[in-house]
Amino acid sequence: MEVLLTAYEKPVFNAAFRMLGNADDAADATQNVFLKAFENIKTFDPGRRFFSWIYRIAINESIDQLKRRDRMTRVDQEIPDTTPAPLQRAVASQVDQQIQTALLSLSSEYRAVIVLHYFCDCDYRQISDTLDIPEKTVKSRLYGARQQLKAQLSRHGILSS
Repeated sequence: MEVLLTAYEKPVFNAAFRMLGNADDAADATQNVFLKAFENIKTFDPGRRFFSWIYRIAINESIDQLKRRDRMTRVDQEIPDTTPAPLQRAVASQVDQQIQTALLSLSSEYRAVIVLHYFCDCDYRQISDTLDIPEKTVKSRLYGARQQLKAQLSRHGILSS
């Protein structure tokens, strides 16, 4: 269990953070992911990649948390910068926040493919396995998600049209 935790804790946290936009929520989700994984390890099919299995649990847990949060309160689109940054990093930090805000505005289906592709370095096949959807659906969702992100980032002056 320790080996799996060491190997996958950071990638699972990063995926949850990109899905949820909040470090505390991502830490809670990560903890829940590993609890669920250890409780359900017998359901893991050794013929499949563990990576896909644990990431699917992470994405599902993140989506579940989003649904619970949406039922209780509106999602706070602002992500506080908790680390002091030098002046040279201020613009980069602001851009990162705007990108994260744009990412959080996507539907969970679009956000999941973006997070897995760009932040977890998964290829189409891995995303397909992780989300249990056809590769054509992965490509279609990535296209739609990119278009929405591009439009939002253009509106905020991050990208030129």
